[in-house]
Amino acid sequence: MQPGLRRELWVIGTLVAGTLIAGAVFGYPLWFLAFGLGVYLAVAVRNLISLHRWLLSKKQQPLPEARGLWGDVFNEIHLLEKETAQHRDRLRDMLTRFQEAASALPDGMVILTQQGEIVWANPSARSLLGISHPRDSGQRINNLIRHPEFNDYLEDAEFTESVELSAPLKPDNTLSVQIVPYGGNQRLLVCRDITHVVRLEEMRQNFVANASHELRSPITVLSGYLETLQDMDLNRTAEIKRALATMYNQARRMERLVSDLLALSRLETAAPQATPESIVDVPAMLASLKESAEMLSGEDRHQITLSAAPMLRLRGNEEQLRSVFSNLIDNAVRYTPPGGAIEIGWRNANNWAIFSVKDDGVGIPWQHIPHLTERFYRVDVDRSRESGGTGLGLAIVKHVLKRHDARLNIESLVGKGSTFTCKFPPERVVMTTVGESLPKAGEQS
Repeated sequence: MQPGLRRELWVIGTLVAGTLIAGAVFGYPLWFLAFGLGVYLAVAVRNLISLHRWLLSKKQQPLPEARGLWGDVFNEIHLLEKETAQHRDRLRDMLTRFQEAASALPDGMVILTQQGEIVWANPSARSLLGISHPRDSGQRINNLIRHPEFNDYLEDAEFTESVELSAPLKPDNTLSVQIVPYGGNQRLLVCRDITHVVRLEEMRQNFVANASHELRSPITVLSGYLETLQDMDLNRTAEIKRALATMYNQARRMERLVSDLLALSRLETAAPQATPESIVDVPAMLASLKESAEMLSGEDRHQITLSAAPMLRLRGNEEQLRSVFSNLIDNAVRYTPPGGAIEIGWRNANNWAIFSVKDDGVGIPWQHIPHLTERFYRVDVDRSRESGGTGLGLAIVKHVLKRHDARLNIESLVGKGSTFTCKFPPERVVMTTVGESLPKAGEQS
C-alpha cells in the first residue's frame, strides 16, 4: 500500500474514533461522527473544486496546494505536467530542426495525409510545384498539380518508383516526383528538378544517333572496297591477304556496332505508342532463326533443337521481337563450345508466353549477371571481340522487352551453361487455331 494512502486511512480512522469517543462523552456519538465525516467531505470537495478550476483555466494558474492524500495527488499531477512539458519541448525542438533541415533542402517536400491533403511544405516546394505553406494547407494535392500522369500515379498508390512530369510553373523544366508512405497514414512527397539530367540524356542520345549516321556511310564504303579486293585475284602474298581479311572483319564489326547503336538509339528515343504492332507468328520466326543459327554454327556443329507451341502467338513489334530472339540465340551459338547443345523453347505457362534459350557452354560467373544488360559490358572482352560481339545486344534486348511489358531472367552456372528466359504477360499472348490468318502490322486484331 502507498504511504500516502496508508496515512489517509489512518487520518480517517483517527477521525472516526475521535468523534465517537467525544460523542460518547456528551451522549451524541452519531451526531459527532456525522459532523466529523461532513468536515472531511467538505475538505475533499474543496480540493476537488480547486482541481477542477485549475483544469478549466487551461493550466495557466499554479496548481493548488493541499495536505494528505490530496497533496500527493496534486504533487503527482505537477510531476506529470512537468514531464509532459519537457516532452512537448523536445518534440517542438525536433520538429523545428526537421523543418529547418527540410527548408534548406533544394528538393521540394510536401507532407500529405492519406487522402492527399497538404499538411506542410518546405520553401522549395513553392518554386518547384507552386505549393506554399500555410496558404495551401488542407488543399488536395491533385487540385494543385493538374497533370494526368501524376493523377494516375496518385490513384494507383504504388509508390515504388517516381514519376516524371513538367513543372507547373515552368513547363520547359522536368520534375521527378515520388511519394513515400510513412507513419501509417501519412505520405511524404519529394520533388526534384531533373531538367539538367534530361537534357544531358537527350544530348547523349542525339550524339549517338548523329555519330552513328555519320559513321555508317564511310564504313559501308570501306567494307565494300575491302570485299571487292578480297574477291580479286591480284597474285597477292599471304601477308596481304591476311591484312585484307583482318581489315574486312574489323570493318564488318564496326558496321554491326553502328547498326546496334542506331537500333538502341531508336528504342530509347521513340515513343512506345509510335511503334507499329501486330500478332507475330513466333513459332515460324523461331524456325527461321534456328536455320540461321545452324548456318552461324558452321563447322562447330552445335546441336540446336527447337520446341515451340505451334498456336502460341504474341502481340508486339515483329522487327523488335526478332532482334530479341536472334540476339539471344546468336549469343548461345557464339559462346557455346563446338558440338555443344542449344535448346530453344517457346511455351505457355499460366497464360504467360515463355521464350528460353538454354546452352551447355562455359557459363557466366554470378557477379557478372546483374551487369549483362549494360551497354558495352562484357564478361570476357577478348572472347567477345573474337566472336564479333558489340556489347550492345543484351542492352537492346532489355529495351525491347520493356516496350513489350516483358522481363528477362538469367540463370547460369560456370562450366554448366546458361539459360536466358523472356516472360511476356498474358495481355500480349494470343492463342490461334489451325488455319487462322493473322492481321498485319497496323491492323486491329
